[in-house]
Amino acid sequence: MKRILLIVGGGIAAYKACELVRLLRKAGHRVRCVLTESGAHFVTPMTLAALSEDKVYTTLWDLKDEAEMGHIQLSREADLVVVAPATADLLARMAAGIADDLATTLLLATDKPVLAAPAMNVRMWQHAATRRNVAQLRADGVTVLEPDEGAMACGEYGPGRLPEPPAIFAAIEAALAARDAPAPLAGKHVLITAGPTHEPIDPVRYIANRSSGKQGFAIAGALARLGARVTLVAGPVALPTPLGVTRVDVETAREMAAAVDAALPADAAVMVAAVADWRAKGAAPQKIKKDGSGGTPTLRLAENPDILATLAKGDHRPRLVIGFAAETEQVIDHATAKRARKGADWIVANDVSGDVMGGDANTIHIVTADGVESWEKLPKDAVADRLATRIADALD
Repeated sequence: MKRILLIVGGGIAAYKACELVRLLRKAGHRVRCVLTESGAHFVTPMTLAALSEDKVYTTLWDLKDEAEMGHIQLSREADLVVVAPATADLLARMAAGIADDLATTLLLATDKPVLAAPAMNVRMWQHAATRRNVAQLRADGVTVLEPDEGAMACGEYGPGRLPEPPAIFAAIEAALAARDAPAPLAGKHVLITAGPTHEPIDPVRYIANRSSGKQGFAIAGALARLGARVTLVAGPVALPTPLGVTRVDVETAREMAAAVDAALPADAAVMVAAVADWRAKGAAPQKIKKDGSGGTPTLRLAENPDILATLAKGDHRPRLVIGFAAETEQVIDHATAKRARKGADWIVANDVSGDVMGGDANTIHIVTADGVESWEKLPKDAVADRLATRIADALD
């Protein structure tokens, strides 16, 4: 028997929470329900109490419960916290760390795994703000299910429907099993680089590229969730550090190379960073003017260290070395040549032609000694989860 804390958000899909409670109880789990103020407009505390055979909690201001710090107890006693339905508003407050009612206070206070099942209008689900919130929650270690696609109560059609109770129940069982299973990367150290490098020309200008760092940060978070000790060497990006990851901030390629060397030894290295191939040879100490005053207007270049090749061919080579290749044409051919040239075990190639760099999805091809494996276009966090699992299998 496991203890499930079920937070029921608002929205017409709240009625499905009743069937979810029934399935969990039938499986022998203990269920405690927290009903939000908006959720109470759709289902009653009495209904959930009857189905769960336990008290339903609705307010942070219950004198008896809070005299005993009830919200802390509730958040710590559960084996898993489930939010279903998780509305756009509730996801936003979770992502921002807001704690202004019982549900959000519990979510901020818990030290247990959290699973959220979204339900909202299709446009709300596809809105950039919701996508950012979901990405942040996943980076924080929250399991956010994909909503179902179909007709909605508002009359529109698309993704946003709450998954059916049997599907949520299956996800809960999988989360509980994963919690009890040994972490597949426990005891392993994985080194990751992410983001661009900035190579100064003068105090104002620099050589850089369009890398956002999103994919590397997502991979770091996914590996940490599988139990790895993760060192993330990050170029200059404004992204939150994934939960459980040790971050080292650098600016230039030479600083990144030194940080990578200092982080060794490692069991695996995932070189996602888009390192500048060139740097200015002798950056000007003052801003260079158009007329050449303040420094020479001629930009002389020097080649940057090849971090991937040095790592793959060095004395402290990790068991698994993975490079990334952002290409605009002949993607697989260039990635295959790069793998042979650099000495990497895998090259993960992605087509960045068009408006792709900095986005939230990738279409990738994994080039190995055994051939090429191509994946469909996926959100970057989904790419990260799948790649992390593949890395765990390779290190097993």
